[in-house]
Amino acid sequence: MSAATTRQDFNSSRFFSGIARGIAGALLFALPMFMTMEMWELGFYMDRSRLFLLLIVNIPLLVILSDRIGFERTWTWRQAMLDASIAYGLGILGCALILIAMGVLKHDQSLHEITGMIAIQAVPASIGAMLGRSQLGGQLDDGDDPEENDSDDPVHERETSYAGELFLMAVGALFLSLNVAPTEEMVLLSYKMTPWHGLIMIAASLAVMHGFVYALSFKGSHDLAEGTPGWHAFVRFTLPGYVIAGLISAYCLWTFHRTDDIGSTQILMAVVVLSFPAAIGAAAARLIL
Repeated sequence: MSAATTRQDFNSSRFFSGIARGIAGALLFALPMFMTMEMWELGFYMDRSRLFLLLIVNIPLLVILSDRIGFERTWTWRQAMLDASIAYGLGILGCALILIAMGVLKHDQSLHEITGMIAIQAVPASIGAMLGRSQLGGQLDDGDDPEENDSDDPVHERETSYAGELFLMAVGALFLSLNVAPTEEMVLLSYKMTPWHGLIMIAASLAVMHGFVYALSFKGSHDLAEGTPGWHAFVRFTLPGYVIAGLISAYCLWTFHRTDDIGSTQILMAVVVLSFPAAIGAAAARLIL
């Protein structure tokens, strides 16, 4: 095996730079949740079956996400799984260190409480660690071939299938939903809103979502082919994206016990409220990732 092939298979310098960016990404994207009291309390009383399901769901999400923006370009599913494991590990380590530094985790707490607080926050932290490469990617190393090196802009030039687009929307919706779903304001707003408020919120979510991807020409946004009617993108991407954001929102609210002991109308309103930031996250995901 030649030195060039070995370097292509594993570049240690680039790998450890990716690790550093992963740690930075975990802190950057998950720090608001580290400092949210509701997240600490959820670690105490959250149903362990729901927490376990969230942790399991996060694994394939990280694996597929790794195929696009891992710490180094992955060529096999085995490499992607290794990348995902590293991101999960960085998320857990980052959570433990930050919560200890802030005095949230203490030696006199039970193992049940400690593991609960770390586990629940490790999910957004691990996603943040994985996103660190795409958002904090460095410049080309000396001697690197710009056409082969993917650390400068690892994702934006890669083609994405329709299913891939929907997956990225789900990641963006989940990531942003995790930041606000645990808060009591979601339920409080559901009681304050009328059906008319809900309809306006849905319309605003769709408008903002469509504008992010197609109308405002952000970096990474999509240009419609010449002659393609405007409604085509709305029906093909914006509406399915909003449905995904709604489903992700409902799942997050259920996971964090925000749908317990409230009426169906309030649950629907809470989903509409959370779908607003989730829709923005879904729309921005293609721009960010």
